[in-house]
Formats: sequence, C-alpha cells, structure tokens
Amino acid sequence: MDRRNSQDNRQDRGAGLPWIEVSPGVPYFQTEVGESWTPIGQNDAITWPDLEGLFRRRDLPGTERYLAGLAASGVTCVRLMLEYAQGEHRYLERPPGTFWPAMVQLWDDLFALCARHRIRVLLTPFDTFWMWRRWKHHPYNRKNGGVCAARKRFLSCPDTRAAIRRRLLFATERWGGTGTLFAWDLWNEIHPAYCGDDTAPFTELIEDLSGTVRRRELELYGRSHPQTVSIFGPLIKERPEVAESVFRHPRLDFASTHLYETGTIDFPRNTVDAAVSVGRLVRQAVGEAPADRPFFDSEHGPIHTFKDHRKTLPEPFDDEYFRHIQWAHLASGGAGGGMRWPNRTPHTLTPGMRAAQRSLAGFVGLIDWTRLRRRNLSHELEIDAGGHCAGFACGDWDQAVVWVLRTDRLDRRGMLRRDAEPVTPSLSLPGFGAGSYGVTFWDTLEGNAAGRRELEVGEEGLLQVELPPLRTDIALAIRRL
Repeated sequence: MDRRNSQDNRQDRGAGLPWIEVSPGVPYFQTEVGESWTPIGQNDAITWPDLEGLFRRRDLPGTERYLAGLAASGVTCVRLMLEYAQGEHRYLERPPGTFWPAMVQLWDDLFALCARHRIRVLLTPFDTFWMWRRWKHHPYNRKNGGVCAARKRFLSCPDTRAAIRRRLLFATERWGGTGTLFAWDLWNEIHPAYCGDDTAPFTELIEDLSGTVRRRELELYGRSHPQTVSIFGPLIKERPEVAESVFRHPRLDFASTHLYETGTIDFPRNTVDAAVSVGRLVRQAVGEAPADRPFFDSEHGPIHTFKDHRKTLPEPFDDEYFRHIQWAHLASGGAGGGMRWPNRTPHTLTPGMRAAQRSLAGFVGLIDWTRLRRRNLSHELEIDAGGHCAGFACGDWDQAVVWVLRTDRLDRRGMLRRDAEPVTPSLSLPGFGAGSYGVTFWDTLEGNAAGRRELEVGEEGLLQVELPPLRTDIALAIRRL
C-alpha cells in the first residue's frame, strides 16, 4: 500500500470529536471549543490481550467491549505504538515503504472504535524497545532488505531518517484528520544510543520530525495536533543536556518523560516511597519546562520487578501503588494521573486500577484546568501532622490541587493500614488572592466527595484548613467562589 493509495482512501475517522489543543497560556489541555480535557489512561499495545482481536478482525466485538469499559472508567486516551516488534507479525512496513494492508486495516478499525467511545490516541511511530532488542529481525535492518546498517545509526542515517518521515506522513495522511488523535509522541524514549551515543543531534531531529508532521497537517487540515518527544526519565540525570530538547524545544507543545526511578518506582517495596518520588520528579519536570507547557508522565510502572525479577506485584499492593502514583502526579502539577505501562501477567490493568482512574475522572471536574496557571507548591505546603504526612500541591492565585498522604502506618506488605487511628491535621498553603474559597475533600479510594467547606483568605494570601479524620490519604480541590 503506497502513500498515494493511502491518501485516496483517507477517511475523516472520528471527525465528530473536537481536536485537543494546549490551553492558551496555561499548562493543561482543552478541546478546540475551549472545554477542559484531561489525559486519563495508560499504555496499550496491539498484541496485548485487550486489543489482540483487532488483527485481521478476529474479534472486533471484544475490542469494542474493552473500549466501552475504558470509557466507563473515565479513560480519555491511550498511548499506542504503530507497531509492536516483540514478534514477527505486527510490523507496519515490510519492506520499508510498503505498508502492510492487514495492519492498516487494524488501525482503521481501532481509530473508528476509539472515536465511537470518545477515547483519543497518543500515537508514537515505533516500538523502540523491541526494535532495539530484536534488531536482527526488523525490516529496517539493511540485512533484511531495509535502509539502516546499524541500530546505533538509526536516527543519524539519512536513508533511515527519510523512512521515518515517510512513516509519519503515512500516518498523518490516513489518521491525522481526526479528533480521535490526541497528539504525536514523535519518538518513544529518544536516546543517544540511536545516534552513536551523541545527544547533539536531538535538537535537529526534533526539528525535522516535528516540521514534517506539522507542515503536512496544516496543508491537509489547516491545523495540527500537539506534539511531544518522550524520554526515559533516569537518562536526564545521566545526560542533563537532553533537558533542553525534551522540555524546551520550541517545536514541541508539551513535555513527557517515563518515570522509572530505580528502586522506588521500578522495584517498589511499599506504596508510599513511589508516590514521594513521583512528586519530586514532577516538581523537577515542571520546573524544567516553560510555565505554559503541559507535562505528564507517559510511562511508569514496576518494570524492574516484572522484567528482571519476573514477578507480578500482588493485586492489592499494585492497586494502591497505582493509585498513589496517579494522585502524586496530578497534585504535583502533571496533566492527569500519568500513563501506566501494565507490567503484569496478563499485560492489562486490574479492576482496582480502573476504579482509581474513575475516581480521578470524577475529581478533575472540580477544577477549571483551562485557567490554572499552576506552579508546584509542594515545598510551600505546610501540614501540621508531626511529620507523619507527605504533601503534594500545585496551584495559582485562585485554584489549587492538594493531596495528603500518610507515611507512618505501613503494614508488612508495604501498604497503608486502613484501620489506623485517624489523625486530623491542618494545612496551610500560601499564594492565594483575598476572598472566599470552596474546598472539596475527595476520597480517592471510594471516588467521591468526602465533604466541603467554605473559608476566607485574607490579604496575606494564606489558606488554612483542617482536614477530615485521615487514615490513609485525601485530595482537595480548592477554588475561589
């Protein structure tokens, strides 16, 4: 299937969904008609159990039931790779430049089903993990009739770069004219290993791929989807120069990292340390990015536990670990709750994780994200709890999100004790304008409001509130009345 044929058969799949854009001057997202939109979802893959029925249309009803379940859980988007190279039968091109009809049909069907259930797609062109691991099999390998002599030259080889652009243009022309496409992750986990261990080409590479996609979208549709480039989070510490490209490249619309911190997130021993790490990492990330640029984690999870130790976390533990990470992410200034890579057997999220997503979806309606010029306030937040609570906060002069997590009552499994003696801490948060405020307390486990109070903030701008009895955690949505 060549590009001209793809253009002839292009359909405006999902055109009824408004396109997503970055809110003007605000580090969150909205629809093209100005309504708040929050990315709530996870990573998925076309070979994993929930989507494998798409291939050759083996079970489209099963896929539709799955997507309907996601929508019922408050999921608004999934992150997907155009091919998944763990095996030999899901390559998008074979040979390069020839787009396999069965795969094109798969994506046609997936976009149509996602549109029906109002679930958008964060799309990235390659599964770079398995492509690297199984390079000897990949169609782009010159030994297989491809265009690239070595995987370490994948992003620097001119012929390979042309093939990457061709793939992005094919996807743009066939699936880009739709609001079902949320955004482009132009490259999954950009890494110097693909450039001969050199980070210098990153800026030019992003310029090339971004310009290729944006120019074609503007030609075809008169507008363009948001763009990002994701990165393996720990690489930023090893190679700090990459922050300039990933967080501040002028071509990109939002920033995304993969929060696989060693020990706390990738190999969790308890459900508290991971949340504290996420809060710290998100604070660092929003500090690196321009103030009006959204940030979110587009991969996290217990990858070291699953991949290297070959263990699946016990479901109750994993549910709490998941829930804590998403609230730490949101309250620290991330857009949404982050996007889990399942790292489970089977490779899918649990019912408890779906309930956590549904809870988050209920909460986000309490904030007007199109006006929240947030800054991270976790260090400014004071909690009168004897040092036994961790606090996460972000906000501006008339709105804020706060999450308070107890840290002093872990059981032998590394989980918070729900039968712990409750405490009633008070918290103080500066930076508000004088006036009246409403505070909604949110039970993150049950997914509903646990009370509401109105209070006054004086000219000093300090908001003070006493929390309801606290056994594990609680979230607060604060808005000027």
